[in-house]
Amino acid sequence: MSDNQPPPPPPPPPGGYGSPPQPGLGATPTGVPRPGELLNRFLARLIDHVLLGVVFGILWGVFTAIFLTGFVHSTGEWFLFYLFLSLASVAVNLAYFGLLESSRGQTVGKMLLKLRTYGPDGASNPTLEQALKRNGYVAINLISVIPFIGPLIASLGVLAAVIYIAVTLNNDVPAHQGWHDKFAGGTRVLQIG
Repeated sequence: MSDNQPPPPPPPPPGGYGSPPQPGLGATPTGVPRPGELLNRFLARLIDHVLLGVVFGILWGVFTAIFLTGFVHSTGEWFLFYLFLSLASVAVNLAYFGLLESSRGQTVGKMLLKLRTYGPDGASNPTLEQALKRNGYVAINLISVIPFIGPLIASLGVLAAVIYIAVTLNNDVPAHQGWHDKFAGGTRVLQIG
């Protein structure tokens, strides 16, 4: 080798998705696909919930018109309102996340942030059962059927579940699988772009 030629580039580092972190290489694999980071997954879920918020606003208006007519409402009217609203809320959430993740591997938020949900095999979409299991925590909203205090309790319950998901997702290095991913048999959310 002559003196004016640069040395050959170093070989690529060992590792990649699923392999243990190598000393000096950091804990998270680089490149694509790689495990979806907490912030990107949060933003994708936020986009999805903004879209679903439009649907819930429409449902709120419809159920208000059906069950809460006039100015004074009985406990029974409030109960029916919250019953139908909470059932519809859980059904819409589970249908949206379950059907999109099992058929496409992506919700609208995941499409925009270039994330994709894979089944435990790491290659195919999750099954409908796996997609429903990983999003089943939204069923906590059924507590909203209790008039007045139910929505508060349900909101606190969902918040606690989301915080627990974030903590377990962030602590699982390098795979970034939350407890809901593990509950669903080992689903994975990967950054694909």
